Amino acid sequence: MARRIFPLLLVTALCTIILIFAIWKSRSTIAPRTEAGAELAPNFTLKSLDGTPLRLSDYRGKVILLDFWATWCAPCQEEIPRFVEWQSKYQDRGLQVIGMSMDDSPEPVQKFGREFRMNYPVALETQDVASKYRGIFGLPVNIVIGRDGKIKAKHLGMYDLTLLKQELTSQLESKE
Repeated sequence: MARRIFPLLLVTALCTIILIFAIWKSRSTIAPRTEAGAELAPNFTLKSLDGTPLRLSDYRGKVILLDFWATWCAPCQEEIPRFVEWQSKYQDRGLQVIGMSMDDSPEPVQKFGREFRMNYPVALETQDVASKYRGIFGLPVNIVIGRDGKIKAKHLGMYDLTLLKQELTSQLESKE
């Protein structure tokens, strides 16, 4: 009897895991979680990959797309070409994309940046910065910061890029 029950329990457990994963995946792609608030985006100062200081406060008055990503993250690889496009298209209207790489060393990030022609500042993320933004526990994470320096949205996981573009252009049209 135990020999018959064990395979049934194993199949049930596997189906449950697959179902949980499917639900999680659908929430991160179809119905993304968004956190918005009126809190000021925490400032940070890091060294960008080109060696210059990267301070969030230097971009006050701009709409910022703060992108936490990594070279090994497949959804990040899908997003970055769009971010490069948006930086070129909307920089004159006040958009600034900032990349925060979660990679362990700068070499793969520099290679990735050249390959994808990243046209915005990128720095290696630190635990200090991640904790200021209430932890970064998965990738990608996109944070929209308004001209007033306040966090307007935080998207965890793969997010619909059409909706993200709408949020950014809405912020670019806003005077706040």
